[in-house]
Amino acid sequence: MISRSLLQFCLMLLFSSKISCLDCDRIYVLQTRMNSESLEHLENMGGSFPFQCLNERTAFKPRDILKIRLSQQEYAKEAIQQILQELFHIFNNNLTQAAWNETSIKEFQNGLHQQIEKLGTCLSAEMEKEITYPGNENLLLTSLKQKRYFQTINDFLKEKQYSQCAWEIVRAEISRCFFMLNILTKKLQN
Repeated sequence: MISRSLLQFCLMLLFSSKISCLDCDRIYVLQTRMNSESLEHLENMGGSFPFQCLNERTAFKPRDILKIRLSQQEYAKEAIQQILQELFHIFNNNLTQAAWNETSIKEFQNGLHQQIEKLGTCLSAEMEKEITYPGNENLLLTSLKQKRYFQTINDFLKEKQYSQCAWEIVRAEISRCFFMLNILTKKLQN
């Protein structure tokens, strides 16, 4: 009885790891679809950009991140995962003044979480295979630029005391951020 249960458990692990590897092989397709769904949820959160918020616009600098030269697929995965983690962090803090659709907020947060988990699983699987990529300096520089960019967004929200207009400006900025995610996602294509 125990050996049969153990056999079933081992077979389940074997098949689930194979399915996970297949999913990682299709990460470009999955990530493209999930980027699109996340952007749709982001847009559905709150309607049009409020007219009264036009005077409060600020200039974030996503161009710095777009200049990142990540030639290897692994770097793109890590950069995408970090961006998604930063987005998840932003949208899980102080949303009280954002008058947005709660369902869309939850769907957006859940979608980001699923993307982070899937990329984390793929990165862990590759680390287990001991795939190494030279040039960690480029990855570190990328990571620092991303952190600086998202810290600017967080600082803006704090400075504006998480007002509704501040959140609307951030929502518009994050829509542009998904453009950057799509560029990085294209690097995942085999």
